[in-house]
Amino acid sequence: MKIVRIILAIIVLALSAYQLITENFELMPYSMLFLGAMILVTGLSELQKDRKGFWGYMSIVISLFIFFVYIPDILMN
Repeated sequence: MKIVRIILAIIVLALSAYQLITENFELMPYSMLFLGAMILVTGLSELQKDRKGFWGYMSIVISLFIFFVYIPDILMN
């Protein structure tokens, strides 16, 4: 899980840096998709560590919200 989280973080960072440098925001839905996946993996790893606290569940809820908001935008392009 840790390797997947690091890979997703690198992808999100690279996409965000590219968008800021070039001022081309056409890749924004994809960076938000990878951000949602990273938050989902973070929440699942928190729940897997038996720390069933507030932030594990909140991370999953936030990632699901990101998916529901940005998946229609990806499908329309």
